[in-house]
Amino acid sequence: MTRRTQAILFDQPGLIATRSLQLKEREANEALVAIEVSAISTGTERLLYSGDMPAFPGMGYPLVPGYEAIGRVVRAADDGGPAEGTRVFVPGSNGFLDAKGLFGASASDLIVRADRLAPLPDSVGEEAVLIALAATAHHALMRGEHLPDLIVGHGVLGRLAARLALALGGAPKVWETHAGRLSGAHGYEVLSPEADARRDYRGILDLSGDSAILDTLIAHMARGAEIVLAGFYKAPLSFAFPPAFMREATIKIAAEWAPSDMDAVMARLADGTLDLTGLLTHRASPGEADKAYRTAFQDADCLKMIIEWGAGA
Repeated sequence: MTRRTQAILFDQPGLIATRSLQLKEREANEALVAIEVSAISTGTERLLYSGDMPAFPGMGYPLVPGYEAIGRVVRAADDGGPAEGTRVFVPGSNGFLDAKGLFGASASDLIVRADRLAPLPDSVGEEAVLIALAATAHHALMRGEHLPDLIVGHGVLGRLAARLALALGGAPKVWETHAGRLSGAHGYEVLSPEADARRDYRGILDLSGDSAILDTLIAHMARGAEIVLAGFYKAPLSFAFPPAFMREATIKIAAEWAPSDMDAVMARLADGTLDLTGLLTHRASPGEADKAYRTAFQDADCLKMIIEWGAGA
């Protein structure tokens, strides 16, 4: 018998619904997972909501958003993987018959390839939903020649990057333009760009997504320094060449996390050197999805919104 799931659906840009979808039949290498909580990405999902997401393969509407979820395996894959009852991180699913699943984690029950599931340490609670974002932060940190001494943006990704940088032996400062996000630092300084007179940063990690920020960053660089761009920039980026030339600036781009980044984050969770607490600020039920997404996208005090699914439908 075909199983159904309750899912959040973007029927088209700007239109959100929560309704029952049909799951495809499980294959031998796939598990059935009952989701406890999923999270809203204010980067990727904002672009899906606005219709500004580039046309990746598999992209289209209607679609189930989300790539951050945790749950329990209720039927293990036939050929291995996490056993039934194992609590796992789920980075998404494409197991829907009547919707796109380019991301696909925001549903009560999911069919997922077993090799994509990451078993979770017992010590980590619902904050484990942040693991993919932490892996993204780790990947961005590793793109530089050395750890950044400036991180731009004190949202949840910036906080994870700063915490990881500290755990790796760095000592970053963090820029933030929104007054409400200047607080909440754990062992590092947060300040507004206007208050920073320093002009010798060796490594800058930009998580702002601000397409007009390069000239400001270059003005604060040391000669031979580098900028790693790890936000998502809708508009073309440009910069004045002479200041960058004088500094012999290097600009790099960090994309999505790799399995090695996930392994590194899981190891730090297991040994207690990465703290994920204090970053889940808002929560909602699946029936409140429309309001929850608007809050996540529009309220700067919302670091991370989670959707509570319980033990699956």
